[in-house]
Amino acid sequence: MRDSFHSLTDALDGDELLTTGEAAALLGASRQHVVNLIDRGDLPATRIGTHRRVRRGDLLAVRSASVRSTRDQERSLWLGIAVAGELVRDPRRTLEAAHTTLAETARPNRWTKEWADLLEGPLFGVLRALTSDTVHARELRQNSPFAGVLSDHDRQQVLDAFRDSASRR
Repeated sequence: MRDSFHSLTDALDGDELLTTGEAAALLGASRQHVVNLIDRGDLPATRIGTHRRVRRGDLLAVRSASVRSTRDQERSLWLGIAVAGELVRDPRRTLEAAHTTLAETARPNRWTKEWADLLEGPLFGVLRALTSDTVHARELRQNSPFAGVLSDHDRQQVLDAFRDSASRR
C-alpha cells in the first residue's frame, strides 16, 4: 500500500500516466467511454506497447472543460475552417507556411510539438484539428502555426461573417 504522501504527490502530478481504467474511475465513467474520448480526439493519449495511457493533467482538463465553446474558441473555429479551405486548395503552400512558423517559434511547447507531428502525418489529421470542435482541437487552434496563411482581406471577411452569425443568435 502506498503512503499518503505518495498518493498526494501523484494527485498533484499532471504528467502522471493513467491507464484507461484509472481514467474512467476518476471521471466516474466506463473504460469504454475513455477509449471513445481518445478515439474522437477529445482526450490525448500515448501508447506504451499496446496499452493507452492518459496524462492526469489532460484528463482533468477534459473533466473540467466547458461543454460549450467560448466566443473566442468559436471565432478560432471559423478561422480554422477558413485555413482548412486554403489547405485543401493549396496544401504545399499552406503546410510550408505552418512549418516556417513552427521553425521560428522561440519557445517550443507541447502544442508546437503536436502541430509538428500533425504536419508530418496525413493531411486529414491537420484538417480535423482545424475544423473539429473537440476540447483538444480548441486548444490546438489556440496555438495554431497557420498565422499569415489567410490574407488580411480574407481574414477580415471571416471575422465579419463570424460577427454577423453571432449577432443573429
